[in-house]
Amino acid sequence: MFSFVKNSLKKVYCQITSALAPLFSATKIDQNDLQELETIFLNADVGIKTIKQILGNLKKETSSGALQNGIQLKDRCTTMLTQILHLPTVADELGAIILLVGVNGAGKTTAVAKLAHMQALQGHRVLLVAADTFRAAAPEQLASWAHTLAVSIHEGVTGQDPAAVVFTACERFVREKFDTIIIDTAGRLHNKVNLMSELAKIKRVIAKVLPGHKSSTLLTIDAMLGQSSFEQAKTFQKETKVDGVILTKADGTAKGGIVFAIATELNMPVQFISFGERPDAFKRFDPKQFVQELLTS
Repeated sequence: MFSFVKNSLKKVYCQITSALAPLFSATKIDQNDLQELETIFLNADVGIKTIKQILGNLKKETSSGALQNGIQLKDRCTTMLTQILHLPTVADELGAIILLVGVNGAGKTTAVAKLAHMQALQGHRVLLVAADTFRAAAPEQLASWAHTLAVSIHEGVTGQDPAAVVFTACERFVREKFDTIIIDTAGRLHNKVNLMSELAKIKRVIAKVLPGHKSSTLLTIDAMLGQSSFEQAKTFQKETKVDGVILTKADGTAKGGIVFAIATELNMPVQFISFGERPDAFKRFDPKQFVQELLTS
């Protein structure tokens, strides 16, 4: 069976899965083994809140005799980690309008392209919108992807009001009867109040021009940044409704535990994982499958 973690997230596999194998094969589990498990989770960026929740339960079960060996430890970890990731998802119900937000450098534009590729393979007529008119070469980068993927693109000009670009793109979406419109927005930081306000303006434009169409907002988070990306993500939560996360650059880090921290700290589901440079290096996130593969060597 194809193992996504083993074959695509090799650093995660080597750092987490391999380290867990001796614990899960142990004939007897004690408090020292749980301390080792805690260290593995800490190094994997699982997050303090999540670790306390899991280890608290495991320590009680070990003390009571309910948890005695590695097989039982693996079963309990599988159950608890899967429950943590069990949040409502929109991956199978993405709206016709998909808005990608995130900070610069998080792989947002590449994620836009990969998502467009996935939609196109499903038979959707896709219109990409280069609404990041602030970052130099951003429209050109997306245009290059559009050419590679053979999908349509709507571009503005450098410095143009992004909401104006989105307005004309939405009109084109209706006029030319596209199935999906995917909008690349400018990278935003918590201290860029004007850019965050611009995001709200874009959403108002979409609601006005495309009333009745379902929309989804996805936040790109760089897996390599780990915990340091959370404050930025919390800002987006305050400023706009976010339906889920695209975890980017997942193949470049060993800290695969960030998916649990995102669920616990941000209460956001990971919808997609982006890894590698190819257009098809993009996968819908399956919590149950991810946990099973993460814990199985």
